[in-house]
Order: sequence, then C-alpha cells, then structure tokens
Amino acid sequence: MRYRVLGGTGIEVSAYCLGTMMFGSIGNPDHDDCARIIHSALDRGINFVDTADMYSAGESEEIVGKALHGRRDDVVLATKVHFPMGEGRNRGGNSRRWIVREVEESLRRLRTDWIDLYQVHRPDHTTDVEETLSVLGDLVRAGKIRAFGCSTFPAEEIVEAHHVAERRGLQRFRTEQPPYSLLARGVEANVLPVVERLGMGALTWSPLASGFLTGRYRKGGPIDLGSGRPALHPARFDPALPGNAAKLDAVEELVGVAERLGCTLPELAVAFPLAHPAVTSVIIGPRTLGQLDDTLKGASVVLDDAALDRIDEIVPPGTNVYQPDGAWRPAHLTDSARRRRPRACDRAAG
Repeated sequence: MRYRVLGGTGIEVSAYCLGTMMFGSIGNPDHDDCARIIHSALDRGINFVDTADMYSAGESEEIVGKALHGRRDDVVLATKVHFPMGEGRNRGGNSRRWIVREVEESLRRLRTDWIDLYQVHRPDHTTDVEETLSVLGDLVRAGKIRAFGCSTFPAEEIVEAHHVAERRGLQRFRTEQPPYSLLARGVEANVLPVVERLGMGALTWSPLASGFLTGRYRKGGPIDLGSGRPALHPARFDPALPGNAAKLDAVEELVGVAERLGCTLPELAVAFPLAHPAVTSVIIGPRTLGQLDDTLKGASVVLDDAALDRIDEIVPPGTNVYQPDGAWRPAHLTDSARRRRPRACDRAAG
C-alpha cells in the first residue's frame, strides 16, 4: 500500500480509503460482516476510513465506531456533515448551530474523542462560508476535530472559501472530495487544478462510476433493471435511454485497455484516479468482503503513458461521459427566480 500526506496536514494516509456508504440499511445491514470488511482493509494497509452522518441515518458511523474499538489510534477517521438528519427545521446545512450539535452526535456514534477529518458534505448557499469556516476552526481548537475539508464543491466555491479564510484569518479547507472516474473526468478541467494549486488534498469518490465500471454491464449484454444498482437508478443503466449508449461504447473500449494491461476493468478503474498528481487517496466503497478483495487488486496496477494516452482517446480529459450524481445542484439552477430579472426592474422605453 502506498501512502501520501493529506493536504499539507502532515497526516499520512493510504492511497486507498475505505468508504463506508454501503454499511448499514442502505447496503449491508450485517454489522459483524461490515466489521470484518473494515478489519480486512486495515490488515492490508489501509489506514484511512471515510463515512458520513447521513449514511443509513447514522448507522454507518455506529458500525465504524464499533469496528474500530481497540484500533482507533492507528486509523485516520473522516466523516461529514450537511444533509438533513431527521425531520424538522435546522437539522442540516452548514450553520454553526447545526455543526456544533451534529459533531457531538458523530463523536458519540463513532465512539471517539476526535475526528481526524471533518468534511462539509455539500455547499450551503443559505449560510455564509465565513460562518462555516469559523465554527470548524473552533472545533479544531477545541480538539474535537484535527482538520476539515469540503466535498463536491465547485471550483469557484473552493476558491471563494480559500480567499475568505485568508482575508478573515480563519483556518481553511484542507481537502476536497470530488467524484472522479474513467467516465467522469470533468473535475480535471477545474476542481483538481484548483485543489493542487491551493495545496489541498483530493479524496476522489465513485471510481467505479456508480457500478458502471464493474464489468457486469456490457454492450449487447443483459442488464437486469430490477436488481442491484440498476434497480436503485435504472435511468443510469437502461440501454434504451439516450446517453447510456455512449457509456456502453466507452466501457467496451476500456475493457480492451484493461486486457492489454493484464487486469480487469474494475482494477483499471480504481488505478486510474491515482495517476492524477492532485489525487491523494481514492475512496472505495465495498458492500461485501469479496468486493473489497476484487477492488484492492487494482492497488498494484500502475498505468503507463501508453495506457493513459489510450484512455484520453476514449474519454477526453476534462469531459464526462455521464454526469455523476452529486446530490446537489447550484441554487441558481434549481430556483428559477434567480435566473429571471423581475419585470418591474426594466425601465420603460422612451
């Protein structure tokens, strides 16, 4: 296992990070089996574990907390805050009020006194970023967290947060967690260059493109839309829908690259993000021990220039064959009033 320094913090993390989104009711509800997956990952050199408060409504954090008993000091533990936790107002977002409350809940579920990396899961345009940075800095000084970062932020908001921190004398985001895969390379155009320029770490997620790069879904082959990942998001896999044909065509070409390298498509997929100089660690999210075994085989795959050049021909740098589901869209796109000038503001002619 290779190790890299996390965003200038001096903390060394494994090049692969165990993501736990699939632990709990949303994926694997067997807590003992999930613990075995965590222990196996640690035994193979992974020292970085990523979760979030909203994964299975806190159940994932509880599973991780139990599994790390007796091994906490050897693990760099990351979690996130932002998405609503339960019904009612002020139970989500990036406000001081919510973060101060929810960090205590995460600490309780994780059975720990501190969180190594606390991440803002998505932007929140109702909260001034200065407010968010201020409370996160307070949590560092209180010893509840060691460092903090952001997740799935657009490049311009990362830059804004950096400038606000600099102007106000606040601590800054140390990491960003963007989606990045062979089929979703859009972050190469802006997010990854910004992260690299600002000295941040990048923890990339969804290297298997929501399951599309597992090798199970091939052009002309059967795709059961009623089971597995296709059942959760059939529009991503239905070959009859526009856009999916391009994904299937790219997969066929990428399978050829993998075969020439003597590896499988999933192994190629998890090796690819690490080839980018801005990437610190790639988050893998197995649901079963077998999936962990298959995924970690890609840790030994090193892509040469010929392979990367061929990948560039199949999916050009900085482009997306599909749009990764970030579960967030800018307010200026979701709120039509922000895109339309009120008629009263227009001056009458003459």
